[in-house]
Parts: sequence; C-alpha cells; structure tokens
Amino acid sequence: MTGKGIIEMSVRELRRLKVLQKAIDKQMTQRMAASVLSVSERQIRRLIKGVRKRGEESVVHQSRGRGSNRTLPKKLKAKVLKLYGKRYPDFGPTLAVEKLLERDGIQISDETLRTWLLEAGLWEKKRKRSSHRQWRQRKDCFGEMVQMDGSHHDWLEGRGPKLVLMGYIDDATGRVFGRFYDYEGTLPAMESFKQYIQKYGVPMAVYVDRHSTYKSSKELTVEEELAGVTTPLSQFQRALKELGVEVIHALSPQAKGRVERLFGVLQDRLVKEMRLEGIKTKEGANVFLEGYLPIYNARFEVCPANATDAHVTLSRGVDLDRYLCIKEQRTVRNDNTVSYEGKLYLIHEGVNAKKVMIEERLDGVMVIRHGKGDLKYREITGRPVKASPPARIYKTRVSSVPPQDHPWRKPWPHREVAQV
Repeated sequence: MTGKGIIEMSVRELRRLKVLQKAIDKQMTQRMAASVLSVSERQIRRLIKGVRKRGEESVVHQSRGRGSNRTLPKKLKAKVLKLYGKRYPDFGPTLAVEKLLERDGIQISDETLRTWLLEAGLWEKKRKRSSHRQWRQRKDCFGEMVQMDGSHHDWLEGRGPKLVLMGYIDDATGRVFGRFYDYEGTLPAMESFKQYIQKYGVPMAVYVDRHSTYKSSKELTVEEELAGVTTPLSQFQRALKELGVEVIHALSPQAKGRVERLFGVLQDRLVKEMRLEGIKTKEGANVFLEGYLPIYNARFEVCPANATDAHVTLSRGVDLDRYLCIKEQRTVRNDNTVSYEGKLYLIHEGVNAKKVMIEERLDGVMVIRHGKGDLKYREITGRPVKASPPARIYKTRVSSVPPQDHPWRKPWPHREVAQV
C-alpha cells in the first residue's frame, strides 16, 4: 500500500478482485469464478472470505514491501565490499567469490556479489560480442590433438621480468599444461614440448599458428629441391616430424580459439593468483604453476568422448635430446675443421665424409655427429694472425718554379710567324 486509503495493485490482482466482487454480488457462480481465475473452488471460497473480512487489500500479496527471508546481513555486505576494494579491486565476481571463501572464509554466491558490486558502482556489465564462426567438434581422445601457443603478457605485473607462457591445451579434454620462459622461440618451444612428453607422452598432432618458430619462412635450398622437399621445415617442425607428430598450422587466431580463450582466462586468474602469493621470479612462477594447474584442470577439464589415451609412451632407451635440438649440417674442410656460429672446431679423428651434423642441445651442449656416432672435437680459440703487408713509401713531389725566360712566361704567341 502506498498511503492511507490507497491500495497499490497489479493488473492481475485487479482482475482477481473484479471476478471476486462479481461472485460476491451473485453475478456469477463460485465455480465459474474458479474457472476464470484458474483456481479451485475451495480457493475461491477462501478468497471471498478474505475480501469480506479485510476488504480489497486481502487480494494483495502479503509479502509485498517486505525484505526477503534470505537477505544477508548488512554487516556482511559492508565487510565483503570492504575486502573487495582492499584485496580484490580488479577481480571478477566469480574469481572474487572463490578467493573470499578460500582466503577469508566468507561464502556467498557470485550473483549476490555481482549485484552488490553493481549497486556500489565497483563493477560494470560487460557484453561480449564476437563474429559468427563455424563450430568444430572436439577430438574424441585425450592426446589426439594439442593446441599450443605462446602468450606474451606482463605476468608478474612489474614485480619481475616480462615472461612468455608456453601453453598447451588438449582439444578433447581441455587439460592444460604450461611453462614460463623469457621469450618465445625454438628452444623454449622444444624444452616445453619435452616437459609435456615426460608428463603425458607424445601426442598425435599439434595445432599451432604460423609463427616463424613453428613454420619456416625460408626458401628451399638447391639441395632440398634435389632431395624432393616441397616446403622448408623449421627446427621445431623437423623435430616433431622425427617424433612422428603431425604439425597443423592455423590460418587465423580464431581457428585455435581454445588456446586463445585459455590465455584470456589465465591472464585474468593466474596473474591475480600470483599477485596474492607475491611471486617475483620466473622460477617461482613455474613452481607455482606446477601446483596451480592440477587444481585448474580438476575444475575445468571435461570428459572426452572416448576414454582411450592417444599419447604414445616412449621407451626408456629413447633420448629426447637427440630429437629436440637444433640440427645444422656443416662441411668438413681439408684440415679436418668445421665452422659453426662464427667459431672453428677441430675434429680429432679423420672423417671420410664431407658432411657432418651439428646438434645444439637444450642444455647448451654441442654434439658433432657422423652417421650414428659422436665425434670428438675441440674449439680452436687461437687462430694464426696474418702478417700485414709492408707499408708503401711515397716520395714527396718537389714543385719546380719556371725561370724568368721560360716560354710559359711570354705572351701568346711567343714565337714570330714565319714569313712566306
């Protein structure tokens, strides 16, 4: 009710009051009134009794104007808003609710917190719009295809160096794996892939973008054309090909949207989690990630259509460092030396072949191979200095002054013309 003698009703309540008044005035039967209002005759009699006893206000719902019985205390609301402004000012409602329960022991729903934040002006509704993309069904088995990419972001928020997260997400289950590195390149890609293999096994396919690490932009050499190579391979492609892993290149970021969305979530959640823990180094971030990802996967991982694990488990005798390394072919000179990265190396034993393979391992060790064996070598640090040619001696040219009777000083012409 809005005031003395004034009753506020909805259209539905006005309609109900009109029908009840007709039933009271005997203009329609109670059975007909029950049919019109879609209630039982017993309810009609109860409503008529209420109108006769309390008047027209009896049709108004008795809970109107009262607070909900589930309303949380105002002190709790004030405490939550204070904590949010102090510790979680840029957290989304869902993540903030998780941290309030985990760190502060306060349990509320994310919708309740979202409503409070909107009322207090601490949060704004964000509507996401994206262009229509054709939906692609997930792969059936765990390990059938893994999406991989590097995320450049200020993960430590200025507390430490800029890092790159080499992230992996399984297409069938959504299981996540990742490691932090200083940059995105061939060696970090290989090292992170080695860590993935040691944890889960070798996947059947890897879905990556067209970054130069994953797809070579070089032109084919004459030797490669003669060997029948159609496209040049980057070092990472070559390593995965030797391991029997198919490399699939996406033509757009949206094509590998699963790993792109993963980075969006981690750049929000993981950054704030590491902020709460005060992590400042790459090593600390990797240690935290090892404990954080199992919790993340337990919450967001989905069941695959097929429970078969498609990963290939390597035998103990397989040396991953033989595959996941930089390989370059070099020519052996007549003096049994090879040049690599501006340095000269002497091979101790004689090599009949003209070509050897140089492998730069992930741990920085360099190996020179010929066939199936490793060759012993040493770096030549002191090269003979070429003798410089003797300096040329130039004679000073002395200028001569012509005498006074020199023809050069006489006016032109300086000779008499012969008379004919």
